[in-house]
Parts: sequence; C-alpha cells; structure tokens
Amino acid sequence: MAHLLVVDDEESICWCLAKLGREIGHTVSVAASAEEALPLAARQPPDAIVLDIRLPGMDGLSAIERLRSVAAAVPIIVITAYGSLDTAVRAVRSGAFEYLTKPFDLDQATEVIQRALARPQASPAKPAADVLPSLPGELLGTSPAMQQVFKRIALVAASEVSVLITGESGTGKELVARAIHRHSARASAALVSVNLASLSPTLVESELFGHVRGAFTGADASRRGLLELADGATVFFDEIGDVLPAVQVKLLRVLEQHEVTPVGETRPRTTCFRVIAATNRELLKSVEEGTFREDLFFRLAGFEIALPPLRERIEDIPLLAEHFLRAAGGAGATARGFSTAAIEELCRRRWPGNVRELRHAVEHAALLARSGVVGPEHFPPVRDLPHGDADDPAAALRRAVEVWAAAQLAPGDAADLYQQLLAKVEPPLFDAVLEKTAKNLSAAADMLGMHRATLRKKIEGAV
Repeated sequence: MAHLLVVDDEESICWCLAKLGREIGHTVSVAASAEEALPLAARQPPDAIVLDIRLPGMDGLSAIERLRSVAAAVPIIVITAYGSLDTAVRAVRSGAFEYLTKPFDLDQATEVIQRALARPQASPAKPAADVLPSLPGELLGTSPAMQQVFKRIALVAASEVSVLITGESGTGKELVARAIHRHSARASAALVSVNLASLSPTLVESELFGHVRGAFTGADASRRGLLELADGATVFFDEIGDVLPAVQVKLLRVLEQHEVTPVGETRPRTTCFRVIAATNRELLKSVEEGTFREDLFFRLAGFEIALPPLRERIEDIPLLAEHFLRAAGGAGATARGFSTAAIEELCRRRWPGNVRELRHAVEHAALLARSGVVGPEHFPPVRDLPHGDADDPAAALRRAVEVWAAAQLAPGDAADLYQQLLAKVEPPLFDAVLEKTAKNLSAAADMLGMHRATLRKKIEGAV
C-alpha cells in the first residue's frame, strides 16, 4: 500500500482522485493549496504527488522545489487545464514525472499513478529556470491535440535525440523546430534552417557539404557547407522527404559519423550538430516505395511529433485569430476585434492551408475592416477542396456541431451548453420524423426511440 497526496483547489478533482487512489489500494491525502500540502507531506511523506499548476497562493510549479525539500525524489504528476508550451517545459525541467491536461479520464490517471508508484526512486531533478518570455511566432493552442504537442516538445527539447516533425503544410512545423531549439542546451547557438526542396538539384551537395576550389565549373573559391558551419548548433531540415537519393547516402554518413566531405575533397571534416527534420509526406510510405532510405528514416525519427491540421483543433481558431489580429495591428491595420459572425465563419472553414492560411485570412480582413470590427465579408473567398462533407451527412453534421460549439466557447465557457445544443437540433429532427410518419405521434416516437408522452412534451415545449 502506497500513500498518494493530491493537491488541487477543485473539490471534484480531489474527490475523484482520492476515490481512485483508494480503489486501487492506496491511502490518499488531499490539500487545496501548496501551503496546505507542505505540512501534510512533512507529517506523512507521500509515495507520489498529484499537483495542479494553478493554485491559490503559491502556484504548483513554484511549489515543486518546496515539496522536494520534504518529499525528496517522490514522483510528481503535474495536472493543469491551462497548458502552454512554457508550462510543459517548466514541468519537465522541474522533474515532474508526468504532465496531464484536464480533462483526463480515470483510466489515464490510473495508468500514470501506477507507473509513478512503480518507478524506482531517483535523485531529485534540478529546479527549472523562470518561465521563458513569449516570442513572436510562438506556438499557441489550448486544444488537447496541441497540449500533446507541447508535452512532446518539453520531453525531447533538452536531449540530443533527432526529431522528425510531421504534418500538413502550414501547420507550424518550423515553429515546433524553433521551440525545441529554444528550450535545448544548444539555444545559445544558431538554428540553421535548410529547405531541401528549394535547393537546386545540381548544387544541393555543394550547399550542404561545401566544395573546394575547382571542384566543378564555377567553383572559383573553396566554400564551407551549411553542415560544417552548423558545428555545435541545431540543423532544421525542412521538407526532408524531397531530398535526392544520392544526397540521402551522404546525409546518412554525416549523421552517423559526424563528418562532412566537401565536393572535390577526399578528407572529411568533423562537425557535430543536433538534427530536427520536418516533412508533409508519409515517409514510411516513401520507404516502402523505395524513394527514401529506411536507415536514414530511422536515424531521423529518433522522436516523432505529429502536428494536427487546423480542422482537428477548431477550438484553437478564435485564439489564433485574435493573436494574428493583434500582430496585424502592429503592422498598421486598424481592425481591433471580430464580430460573432466572423468567428463562426472562421470556425466553419476547412483551412486546407492550415494556420498559415488562417493568418493570411486575418491579415487580409484586418486591412479591409476600416470600422475596426472584422466581419465575415472581410475574409478572402473560401478555397474549394477536392474532398468535402457534401456526400457524408454524418460528417457534415459533426462539422456543424463543431463549428457551433467553437463559436459558443469563443468568448468564454458557456453555461448549459448541452441544453443549448438540444434546443437547436431537436426541433428539426422532430419535424423530419413527423413528416416521415405523416405526423403520426406514436410512429414518430417509435422511430426516435422515446415514449410518446416524452415526444409530445418536447414538441409542446419547443412551441
């Protein structure tokens, strides 16, 4: 039997986790603040701590060091409903065992707690530095999908493992690369970005590995390549899926032996850099097709981060739009806000160009909205998609609900959201079924799977 300490100012969270802890055979103490948790931990040292970040008084991340003074190397599971990239990095650097975002299900919490209690005791980690300042172009998002991205960035940033970032064009792969570099031990050095798709096929080897004088026509002087210049830094290979087969062989040799051989020279030169690569291609499919080397793939994909398309994180659209509008204001645009209809329109679109396309649309609208308020009429025309929801009514319905929910949540948490949704969808559903059954109430109730009296009450209540 182990002892679990739960620190959260939400009574419901404390109650659920306490009940969960006891059900899996452990004793549990709860505290509503860090100040209350410290003496509890001193009196009865816990075997694991579940700690909320946003607490009254001392915040959770600041409390980790204080808890370490009384609970030494006890695993600490950090939970929050307000995750950001810097929060995730601080949690990991503070020595947090795991980083969970609300809402989480009880199975997930059980698995994490069990892993924490089964972990061998280790020496406490060095406390994190202060929160790093926000930078232009920082990754933003409160959606569960982006919280997972933040968590994976935090986990891999301090290591030297190579990272492969995947995702559609415009999802922010370079921003992820910059975030990893900014939070790494190489942050004081440069991030050398190499867009492999933009390099001339005839000069790509010279650009990457360098060349000596006379190596080819036009090589009037020796030149150091990008990979030699990147010694001690981080290299970001954008569009890695487009690299030529001949270059793949040499690139693999560089990554494995930390040496580059300039074109026209036989003696290699030492270089050591961290590798981050990105692609919008399915590299494993390219491996199967024989257009991308399998050994190079596994050398690059030491740790993978998959970025979600914007259509799978609709709840982030209002936040991103406001951010881009503020940035546009600094560039001379006069618009300062969005109408409700404008937010609904942004959430309704599919965004094949993802965040990059959203930013373009907001900047476009900010210039046209001379009154200061952006309306749906200020956005560029909707782009046609090769695939849509027109032939899939279920997908169209799901999409409509997502758009409606995102618009309701844009200004803040709405009350009675479920009842509001029922009030929207039940009347047209009832009308359609009644029309199908020639307004036979009993037949309609059978089709809907509810009692005739219930259906009558709902219809009368909607009138």
